[in-house]
Amino acid sequence: MPVVVIVAVIALIVVGAILGHLSTKKRREEMLALAARLGLHFDPGKDRDLARRFEFLDKLRQGSNRYAFNILSGRYQDHDTTAFDYHYETHSTDSKGRRQTHHHYFSFFVLRLPASFPELTIGPEGFFSKIAQAFGYDDIDFESHEFSRKFCVRSKDKKFAYDVCNAKMIEYLLAHPDLTIEIERDALAISFSRRLKPEQIEPNLQRLIQVRSLLPEYLFARS
Repeated sequence: MPVVVIVAVIALIVVGAILGHLSTKKRREEMLALAARLGLHFDPGKDRDLARRFEFLDKLRQGSNRYAFNILSGRYQDHDTTAFDYHYETHSTDSKGRRQTHHHYFSFFVLRLPASFPELTIGPEGFFSKIAQAFGYDDIDFESHEFSRKFCVRSKDKKFAYDVCNAKMIEYLLAHPDLTIEIERDALAISFSRRLKPEQIEPNLQRLIQVRSLLPEYLFARS
């Protein structure tokens, strides 16, 4: 390989590393400012304990080398909430037998509930949910055909699923079709397939609170 090509490759690697560092620094500064404005605690470091604490949630059980970082936590609108970036790894082998590591990042929001509940997942209907149905993991149907067509709802406790997906919740979710929700034990969570921009964090904390407000209060009275 010509020297000029080697130098060009090294230069690109260095520039990429610098840009990555500056982007990470900027994100942390913006999230620190957000935490101060919302009255939340901010921790930019890697937290593997948080990943283990909530690993009963499906979204946080994927892959290996799992950890949370850029963590916002505390009381928000009178609820215990935690929002964070999340990382995990998967591995594959290329055509030449070489092992490759793939890094995955996304944003996650958790609200602690005053009671414990069975697992319930609600997410946009898509390719992977259809595969799950093919293996016997049928989703729950609702009177709203539009909702059943657009969302996949799963729980071993169908009555709980119907209680959560009441008319007001269905109306809200149809207006917010990008939401993926999971409830299990004392956690209510929403998640995304990517890392959100810092300016998107507060609006989604508000959506998390709104989802909580649509849970019927009798669920907590009987738990």
